[in-house]
Amino acid sequence: MTTSAPTSDQILAGMSASLNGAVPTAARLAGRVAADVLARHVQDSAFAMPKDGSGALSDETRTLIYLAVALATGSRPCVEAMTGKARAQGIEAAKLLETVKIARFAEASRVLGAAEPLLAELDAQG
Repeated sequence: MTTSAPTSDQILAGMSASLNGAVPTAARLAGRVAADVLARHVQDSAFAMPKDGSGALSDETRTLIYLAVALATGSRPCVEAMTGKARAQGIEAAKLLETVKIARFAEASRVLGAAEPLLAELDAQG
């Protein structure tokens, strides 16, 4: 028995259910003009965040990590998608706000680290 690959419409319906309706526009567009790209994206998602219980992290933890990375990298579509997923999962507001604080601190740490040559020069000048 062979199974056929899901259609773009089926993939997008699954994404919509998983993300509480917050399917990124790029995914919708890929479904229309590059179905293979959308299919691969879903495969990559399953690889990174297995839904069969085989992963070491809980679904909530994965969502919070993904949200933090999306925030730190400035990916608005991913922030919107993970906000929808968090809503669907019933993640508490306090956890979401703590995730924002962690992402903000990570970004601030990046800026501080990037300032090392400047700070070293100022230190050397006395």
